[in-house]
Amino acid sequence: MPSPSRGNVYQDIIQRIFKDRHARGVDSFEFERSDLESTAAVLGVALPKNLGDVIYSLRYRTGFPQAILDTQPKGMEWIIEGAGRARYRFVLVPLNRIVPRTDLVTIGVPDGTPEMIRAYALDDEQALLAIVRYNRLIDIFLGLTTYSLQNHLRTTVKGVGQIEIDELYVGMDRYGCHYAIPVQAKGGTDQISVVQTKQDLAWCAQAFPDMRARAISAQFVGSEKVALFELTVEDNAVKVVEERHYKLVPAADLDPAAIRNYR
Repeated sequence: MPSPSRGNVYQDIIQRIFKDRHARGVDSFEFERSDLESTAAVLGVALPKNLGDVIYSLRYRTGFPQAILDTQPKGMEWIIEGAGRARYRFVLVPLNRIVPRTDLVTIGVPDGTPEMIRAYALDDEQALLAIVRYNRLIDIFLGLTTYSLQNHLRTTVKGVGQIEIDELYVGMDRYGCHYAIPVQAKGGTDQISVVQTKQDLAWCAQAFPDMRARAISAQFVGSEKVALFELTVEDNAVKVVEERHYKLVPAADLDPAAIRNYR
């Protein structure tokens, strides 16, 4: 028989872990990274060397199996968050999905992306981060002067464990206030995550307690537009503070009437 796809293997493993630990009325419980390995051995399936890919895929790509979704009370959903070094926690949180609005005006921006970057970007996430960086979309969106400090920053948050920030900016406003700006990039079918937003903001508070943190998510809308969201966490759910859509176009194709309307 054909071997199961990686997505199905990951779902089989997490379903078994969930079934072994969940009980009716329980809204939070923990498991360890080593449980992924032991459960895979019980099921007779192979895991990748990077065990973090299992959790990442379930959070942002494949989602949970139907057997787990069926246990969710109305208006709630399960998430997996970090619970310390090599530990994770299933938690029930309010259900919310953040997707680009269809009724927002699209703002034209002269395209400053180098053609070499477009030609050799390896994946959607890398391409999106580069487009945002080269076109200074964070500056335009927030009205700040910002600088890319580091991308794919792997670090740790106390009580959470290891995290990865897609790209970290620092910035300043006209009054001299300094900002820490973690950016999560979502390409393809990846979803904006309450987990990533919470842990990005927690790390900023830990690493830069004297700076104001503003969490940003960037997402492709089709093949031509980029949606930027400023996010916050309220009552354990991600909320949108601001959303804007940008379309990169050659300078010669900018619409003078649209520019007057922006004014």
